[in-house]
Amino acid sequence: MHPRIYREFERICTERGAGGAVLEVGAVPCEQSLLCMRALDHATEKVGLNLDGPYEFRDFKIVRGNANAMTCFADNRFDVVLSNAMLEHDKHFWKTLAELKRVLRPGGLLVIGVPAFEYFPVEKIKRALARLPLVRSLQKNQHLNMLFTATITYELHNAPGDYYRFSRQACEEVIFAELDEVEIHSVMLPPRLVGAGRKARSS
Repeated sequence: MHPRIYREFERICTERGAGGAVLEVGAVPCEQSLLCMRALDHATEKVGLNLDGPYEFRDFKIVRGNANAMTCFADNRFDVVLSNAMLEHDKHFWKTLAELKRVLRPGGLLVIGVPAFEYFPVEKIKRALARLPLVRSLQKNQHLNMLFTATITYELHNAPGDYYRFSRQACEEVIFAELDEVEIHSVMLPPRLVGAGRKARSS
């Protein structure tokens, strides 16, 4: 994990007072695990989930399991659920999202990072140029068309598969749907989106 992404998770977890029982989905037994963040030094419990395992590292355990069906965890089990650069490798990421929200207690914090499509202000220039007759003709060329229609995104990285990239709209309307206090930040270039939200408290 890039240090800049790690710092963004650290910032969010510090500002949101992350603690209690913490789950990282896609955890690895190394210093880059989000469970090693200083923001979680006072967590009462740290657990990781990975397709491989089990492992023990520092002050946490990683259990073996599939995030599409986390049968090893009860409803409302965790105060904080974390995941970074994992959903793009999950063929059925919507099942994992449902599980992440299921195991999160009401009022609990969900923080997720994904590779993204993002709109950059400089692209306004590209749109303005597209009105020119010469540029419109260049757009018809199959080799030059990409200069006017492509967007920047993170490279393919099979681990073991790589299926998705997520827009800000997907984060707002899919990943963090039905959560409260949502914040989403674009980090680095190519863009990654790191977002957070709280599970609604029971009424």
